[in-house]
Amino acid sequence: MKNGITRKRLVYGIIALVIFLSEVYIALFVSDNFIRPYFGDVLVTALICCFIRIFLPVSENYSVKRKSVYLLPVFVFIFSVCVEIGQYFHYVDLMGLGHIQFFRVVMGMGFAFEDILCYLAGCIAFFLIECAIRTRKNKN
Repeated sequence: MKNGITRKRLVYGIIALVIFLSEVYIALFVSDNFIRPYFGDVLVTALICCFIRIFLPVSENYSVKRKSVYLLPVFVFIFSVCVEIGQYFHYVDLMGLGHIQFFRVVMGMGFAFEDILCYLAGCIAFFLIECAIRTRKNKN
């Protein structure tokens, strides 16, 4: 059982790394009107979900943790909406970090309702993929 959890941690770590590298590539080299503003926001919620799953791998036999995995995208969505609301109130400037480009990029500087829809899409995609994986494993 321990080996299965370690394997899950590794898989989610690799997925998180690939998504992170994709995000960095998008931030540095993509300058369009769709991939960078929308797809990047979809990916960021999937990145957060995968990153958390590195630390919260779930044994198939433990039902309470299994339920919490299904709630993970909900919590990540709520967190993402809170960050977006913080952007509306310019929280980076309020924290005194607005003059540092790194924080302006990572924490965001502008509120957009479309971003919330992208976060929702990313969380739904993560949830559906998790469900599909579990359904496939249960059939085997």
